[in-house]
Amino acid sequence: MRLVVAGSTDPLGWRARTRPYSTVVYVIPRLSILDPPLPRIWCNINNRYVFAGKLAGEMVPYPTMDAILPPGELRPCSKADEVRLRDAGFRWGRKGTHTSRTIMLDDLRAVLASCRPDATRDDYLAAIHEDNCLGKRTAATRKLSSQRLSELYALDPEVPLFRVMRRCWYAKGDDQAVLALLLALARGPLLRASAPPVLRMRPGEELARQQMTDALNRSVGGRLNEGTLDKVVRNAASSWTQSGHLKGRGRKVRQSVTPTAATTAYALLLGYLTGTRGAALFETLWAHVLDVPAGELMHLATDARRLGFLDMSQSGGIVDVAFSRLLAPDQRR
Repeated sequence: MRLVVAGSTDPLGWRARTRPYSTVVYVIPRLSILDPPLPRIWCNINNRYVFAGKLAGEMVPYPTMDAILPPGELRPCSKADEVRLRDAGFRWGRKGTHTSRTIMLDDLRAVLASCRPDATRDDYLAAIHEDNCLGKRTAATRKLSSQRLSELYALDPEVPLFRVMRRCWYAKGDDQAVLALLLALARGPLLRASAPPVLRMRPGEELARQQMTDALNRSVGGRLNEGTLDKVVRNAASSWTQSGHLKGRGRKVRQSVTPTAATTAYALLLGYLTGTRGAALFETLWAHVLDVPAGELMHLATDARRLGFLDMSQSGGIVDVAFSRLLAPDQRR
């Protein structure tokens, strides 16, 4: 056994996860560093970590961000995985919308506000091109905006990631910015590469732009020139500001977001679609975007179950999460 003080990290990467500025001390068991990792489609999550935190604020085993959030891309393990992930709406590669745009949150809000909750892709495109809901001056800028929004969000209810996000979007709660970010992360390789430097920051800590630059450079293998890379860093920092994870203009400072039942359900669904199951769903990239311990996410997932977003059961320390009400049978495999 060993003592870990909230906010500290030991050589194995355990970190006390409590509410910000807490001084609570917890005792957790020492586990072997030699246990082999469990490969997953999204990232390698080491299954030696015991799922904890069934009560909000309890200690959660928290591996290093480099283990949870590797700098590499979303790499399907097989052709079947590639087809399944692409059909769900995920995108990967070495390019992305953030070479020229941010997550365009205001534009997304304008498009969704101008259309019915059950709108089709044609309805969204008509709102942009014909009704000019974005207030663009020329047809060319309207077309470009629709292309960029489609890259980030699909704007197509036939794409599961967008369809489910849209259902969560219209649920009551001030969580649209986080929902937009989660979907943009799933579809934006460059934004995804910028996640580790932001998510490992503590509230009040200033963003070190060089760390984000290095993370992006590793992700693209040095294929972006210095000017383009600098533009991606600025756009990514702006996107994390729009989502609420950062604040400030020139000087970006970390702050925590407040998850809801809807954002929790959506984050868990993203992990589910990338092949993660059970308790590990509370440890993925998507879960860490929500800025709370796994125990609190567990409570929010219970709320999400009551609201009809997901199915969840717990028995003997085993957690089972499914999405029978949001996904078609072939998408739940």
